Amino acid sequence: MTHNHSNSSNKIGWAFLLNFSFTIIEFIGGWLTNSTAIMADAVHDLGDSISIGSAWCLNKLGEREADENFTYGYKRLSLLGAFINGAVLILGSIWVLSEAIPRVLDPVVPNTEGMILLAILGVAVNGFAVYKLQGGNTLNERVLNWHLLEDVLGWVAVLIIAIVMQFVDWPILDPLLSIGFTLFILFNVIRNLLATLKLFLQGVPEKNLYKQVLDELRSVDRVEYIHDLKIWSLDGEHNVITIRVGSALKTVEEYKLLKLDIYDSLAMFDFSYSTVEIEFTDEHSAVNEEVR
Repeated sequence: MTHNHSNSSNKIGWAFLLNFSFTIIEFIGGWLTNSTAIMADAVHDLGDSISIGSAWCLNKLGEREADENFTYGYKRLSLLGAFINGAVLILGSIWVLSEAIPRVLDPVVPNTEGMILLAILGVAVNGFAVYKLQGGNTLNERVLNWHLLEDVLGWVAVLIIAIVMQFVDWPILDPLLSIGFTLFILFNVIRNLLATLKLFLQGVPEKNLYKQVLDELRSVDRVEYIHDLKIWSLDGEHNVITIRVGSALKTVEEYKLLKLDIYDSLAMFDFSYSTVEIEFTDEHSAVNEEVR
C-alpha cells in the first residue's frame, strides 16, 4: 500500500514538474509571438499546474492520521486547494479576456511560426505527462490525466489555427480561439467552485443521496422512526453520516442486532464515517419530529 502511494506521488510529481516548466515557457512564448490564444492556454496550464501541485502535496498531507487538532484527518485540505486553483483561474481568465476582446475588433497578426513550434512542443510535453500518469489507480491521477488530455487537445487546436494563418490572412482566429478557451475554462471553474462551496457548507455531496439513505433505513426491520439524519463530505470522496433511530427494543441482544442491520444497510453507500444512535421508544415520552 505504501509503495502504491509513493508511486502515485512520484507520477504526480513528474506531471507537475513538466506542466509548471512548460507553463513558464508558454507565457514567454505567448508574449514573444503576440498570441492571445497561447496566453489563454498558458493561463489554463497555470491552473493545471496549481491543481497538480496541490494534488502532489495533498496526496502526502491527506494521508496523515487524525490527531487532536484535526479529528477527521487532513483530507479536507483538498477543498482549500480547489478554491485557490479556482481563484487563480478566474483572475487569469479575466486578464486574457481583457486582452483578447479588443483584438477581435482590431486583430493583430501573431507570429505563426513561433505558434507552430510552441504548439508542437505543447503536444509533446503534455502528451508525455499523460503517458507518465497512464495506468494510475488513484482519483488524483485519473482526474489529472483528463486535465492533461484537455491540454493536448487545446494545443492541437492552436497548431491547426497557426497552420491556417500561415496560408490565410485571418488574424482574428487567434483572439477568437483564446476567447473560446477562456470561456470553456470559466464554465468549468465556476461549476467546480460551486460544487466545492457546497461541500464547504456541508451540503449533501450527491443528488438524491439523502432520500436514498432514508428509504434504505426505513426498510430495516424494527426501525420505527428516524430523525437527525445528517450527511456531509470531507472532500467529495469521503462522506460522513450521523443518524438517530427509534425502536421498541426489549433486550440488549435486539439492540445489537438492529445496529448491525442498520450498518449493513448503510454499507452500500460506502460512508467513511458512520455514527448511529438508537433510542428506545418506551424510554422517551417526547421524540423529535421524524424525518419526512
